[in-house]
Amino acid sequence: MTEPETRGFPELKPVDAPPELDRFVSAVRRLQDLAVSTNPPGDTWIAATEQIERACAELEQHVVADVHAPAGRATKLAGLGSPLLPPWTVTAYGADGVTMEGEFRRFHVGGNMAVHGGVIPLFYDWHFGMVVSAAGRPISRTAYLHVEYRAVTPIDTPLISRGRIERLDGRKAFLTATMTDPDGTVLSEATGLMIKLLPHQP
Repeated sequence: MTEPETRGFPELKPVDAPPELDRFVSAVRRLQDLAVSTNPPGDTWIAATEQIERACAELEQHVVADVHAPAGRATKLAGLGSPLLPPWTVTAYGADGVTMEGEFRRFHVGGNMAVHGGVIPLFYDWHFGMVVSAAGRPISRTAYLHVEYRAVTPIDTPLISRGRIERLDGRKAFLTATMTDPDGTVLSEATGLMIKLLPHQP
């Protein structure tokens, strides 16, 4: 029996997400920003928590497997429609590389209004996955990811990141990416290795 190209992963295809998802994820992102930037009195915390708990109870009735949830597969939405990912969108997608544009927000601050150092590798790991997909490579896992921080990454600022495959070596794809600000200042650079999975590898 021939092993499918998904290598044991569920086959995830881009979906046309319902328009309501865009508004919902935008609201969740706003909630994330507010959760780390406000200091209301105790009764406001309680009231807000109760509203969130009611929303969770309503959504829990509709939990589905990952292959059926549109979040993370909505390619036309910022962050693929997933609150886990920063609100960036793909602006160029092809075998020669992937360009992404977007910004980081208050939720992503690590200190002194700069983007948390750990958020940036998360972004690059996602970006590299998009590069591998655009190149038509099979399902791959990250073997390593190295980030060099060149300058402080600001929030609420339009940024751009360009990534591509540097070279291929059998199952291995070596990748690079660079993030810049509107003036072209290099904020960070990343290199990584993505390895194509063997049959039955998780």
